[in-house]
Amino acid sequence: MKTRVCILDYGSGNVKSVCNLFSSLADHVSVSNEAAVVEAATHVVLPGVGAFAAALRRIHERLPLEVIERVVRRDGKPFLGICVGMQVLAERGFEFGETEGLGWIGGSIEQLDSREYPLPHIGWNNVTVQRANPLFSELENSPDFYFVHSFVFRPRDPLTVLATAAYGAEFCAAIGSDNILGVQFHPEKSQRAGIKLAKNFLAIS
Repeated sequence: MKTRVCILDYGSGNVKSVCNLFSSLADHVSVSNEAAVVEAATHVVLPGVGAFAAALRRIHERLPLEVIERVVRRDGKPFLGICVGMQVLAERGFEFGETEGLGWIGGSIEQLDSREYPLPHIGWNNVTVQRANPLFSELENSPDFYFVHSFVFRPRDPLTVLATAAYGAEFCAAIGSDNILGVQFHPEKSQRAGIKLAKNFLAIS
């Protein structure tokens, strides 16, 4: 089956680089918020940079959430949230006050306990896979990915944690519930490991 990727665009700054990543791997890639494009896609990607509350506001303003929820949560199309695109899946976030999230995966977004290290956490970090998932198939042990963030996903169910990393304290680096997947790092900036992860995502059906 040909892969058709819909990259949702609510004004996040990393859409172009995410599009470049998937354009080299998928049969067809669209950056679109059109309901028909979302419905025709085989895979849906939600990029994200910036603050939780601002991202949620733009998502509600610009994306066809009812359609996205239907094709992802009811029909089971593979979905990948990247960085803030992962964080908005939580029930609530506590960046600049409390904001209600999409609630697709139980948990909250809280500031990373970096201890003696400065925030934001910027740069390469090893990721430890905690639970077998096709997203990390055939990746080397403790692959390196690129991070830029100050807040992290604290899930209610530890079984949704697919991978962790450490910066001061350990934190959730990837999360998953059935077809809904999210990564705190940026695969589009992570070179070979990011390309392999994107290939793995496209292989999920």
